[in-house]
Amino acid sequence: MRIAWIAAPVAGMAALVGALAWSAPEDAGRGDIYRQLELFADVLARVEQDYVTEINEEEAMEAAIQGMLASLDPHSSYMNATDYREMQTQTRGEYGGLGIEVTSEEGVVRVVSPIDGTPAARAGIQAGDYLTAIDGESIVGLTLNDAVRRMRGEAGSSITVTVAREGTDPFDVTLQREIINVRAVTARVDGDIGIIRISTFNERTSDMLQDAIRTVRRDTGGRLRGVVVDLRNNPGGLLDQAIEVSDAFLDGGEVVSTRGRQPEDVQRYNARRGEDLAGVPVVVLINGASASAAEIVAGALQDRNRALIVGTDSFGKGSVQTVIPLQGGRDGALRLTTARYYTPAGRSIQGAGITPDMEVAARRIDAEQIARLERLGVSEADLPNALDNDSGAQRRAVHVPEDMPPENWDEDEDYQLKRAMDFLRQGTVAERLRQRAG
Repeated sequence: MRIAWIAAPVAGMAALVGALAWSAPEDAGRGDIYRQLELFADVLARVEQDYVTEINEEEAMEAAIQGMLASLDPHSSYMNATDYREMQTQTRGEYGGLGIEVTSEEGVVRVVSPIDGTPAARAGIQAGDYLTAIDGESIVGLTLNDAVRRMRGEAGSSITVTVAREGTDPFDVTLQREIINVRAVTARVDGDIGIIRISTFNERTSDMLQDAIRTVRRDTGGRLRGVVVDLRNNPGGLLDQAIEVSDAFLDGGEVVSTRGRQPEDVQRYNARRGEDLAGVPVVVLINGASASAAEIVAGALQDRNRALIVGTDSFGKGSVQTVIPLQGGRDGALRLTTARYYTPAGRSIQGAGITPDMEVAARRIDAEQIARLERLGVSEADLPNALDNDSGAQRRAVHVPEDMPPENWDEDEDYQLKRAMDFLRQGTVAERLRQRAG
């Protein structure tokens, strides 16, 4: 049953629900639904009549919708018409704001990842930070859409966000909003190694990847020894772009499958024949803020034995959200979780994440830091109402990584990237992939 009725005036709500119930088939389950709708109408009418101040009915109804969707999982939500237009702009890779991917955790805005080269990244905002106030006004308890709307604004205007970070007192960070032209892919070379950084999956990512591949081929003079694909702190994005990025490294075969509510709701997505870097060893770098589309790429290249995955366990977001316009977008849209996705080997990484082939930490971690990470909870599985893993896979417990920087390591140097390039130059990647292939 569609809920277009939800926009009906409060005064007519009880009558409308009664009419629906009267015309409904005699079904116990359906009858329970209509009784709940009647209860909702009664509560709303009582609030409108007796609440201490007048309420904004439109805002109250929107909050009710948001509450229902938030009770399902962390990623389903309602976008009003304004939010929907902004979302469409953002997926095109250009929008006004801070350049930060966020989620909501028990009414608090939590940073999934800052986007490279944006005000948030330059200001030192980190994955796992909590944002509790904007310009001195608390945003705790706001819907995620409302909080994001307050972060956005005219380019050049300033905003002060209050950051709560584990192990430190809350502190304020003042940023200047910018037009965020997200450069989804960048490329450079280090000697004979190409380094391709993918920071997000928007509508331009696959095209930019092709430019990046041409760049590393050209700048190594045709002597490309290996490629590092850096997906660290990549919060994900569009499913079709994850498929096209994977396609660039694969010679046909499955990239990912999605499975919906019904057993027959299965979609399989395959790469085209021919790859752009045939014969070139590949390392994919991931960390705890690599999520969603980034995990699709890592999982596909790992299962298809095309790349060595290096870094730390990924975030573990293994669900697909479909944007469903309402009344052609005039009434906004639903962002609804409609499926889980699975790697080519049939693995669901929901909550569990991608486990790297070679674990390498970005910095040294001791027992005290491990205990702090356990308290903080930094993965999909820690989010309220997160979907379970229907394959029974579980995330590894927080532990001391196998490979960490030495004690005298310069923190300004990228240890994970250095190790990835070492693996390529030493032939470790090709050897490990041969062993894995049997």
